Amino acid sequence: MRICSFLPSATEIVYALGLGEDLVGVTYACDFPPEARHKPVVVNTRMTPTDNPADLDRQVSDFVARGESLYQVDMEKLGPLAPDLILTQDLCHVCAASPGDLAAALSRLPQRPRVLSLTPQTLSDVFADIRRVGEATDRAEAAERLVAELEESVAGVEQAVAGVVERPRVLCLEWLDPPYVGGHWVPDMMERAGGTDVLGRTGEPSRQVTWESILGSHPDVIVVMPCGYDLEQTVTEFRRTELPPDWAQLAAVRAGQVFAVDATSYFSRPGPRLVLGVRVLAHILHPKRTPSPLLSGSATNL
Repeated sequence: MRICSFLPSATEIVYALGLGEDLVGVTYACDFPPEARHKPVVVNTRMTPTDNPADLDRQVSDFVARGESLYQVDMEKLGPLAPDLILTQDLCHVCAASPGDLAAALSRLPQRPRVLSLTPQTLSDVFADIRRVGEATDRAEAAERLVAELEESVAGVEQAVAGVVERPRVLCLEWLDPPYVGGHWVPDMMERAGGTDVLGRTGEPSRQVTWESILGSHPDVIVVMPCGYDLEQTVTEFRRTELPPDWAQLAAVRAGQVFAVDATSYFSRPGPRLVLGVRVLAHILHPKRTPSPLLSGSATNL
């Protein structure tokens, strides 16, 4: 089978199911596992590279306002690859090519491949999508084994934090300029890790909030997880962000309970590594109950 992945999380799922040799095309952002970087890139970004998060947010807003996609399918590369299966999603157009781009690409292929769209809203949905990819690629048994391992890992965390009487109130910042809070699977991950997400809503999109609402949420812990940023980028971005004057008065800040995490690896992409993200959160919130996941560069105190 010849598989093209139009989003990084799908690429991770393909490799986790032992289908790396079948993967013939990826996106410019597919960087895990490392060998994915050597696959032909069939989806590129239309955005202008910048280190300024406010500029990135403006570019995204401008593309959306014009009804244009942020991504471009490279037909010169996709056509000759003749994929049997394309993995994509219709959850977040900031993360993958839009349905319109995909439809245009499919109309130009000599033979129409099967298209599997992954649209997870919760951690359980991610597990269900792994099963769906397994079924579509004749790896159903491998998918069941993988999901069983992932569910067992999460269950272990839930058992470890089950006796917590008062769960910490946690603010998950998915973007800093302007501020966004995490949605979809992030609040679900937080609940399983033994915390309560104060502004995020399970199964609903990430959303922009005001600094006033952030200050009024009175979190016990703050986790900074800018979408698509690794730990080093997150720390750098946090340190150069102009925070409101009352930020220092938050209980979480006064208690030294502000953490940066590797969002792109363990929180942004709805793939198998979200389970490691649950373990990272659990150790941040309940270090005496849950051992460190021993993931180099996964989190640090700010």
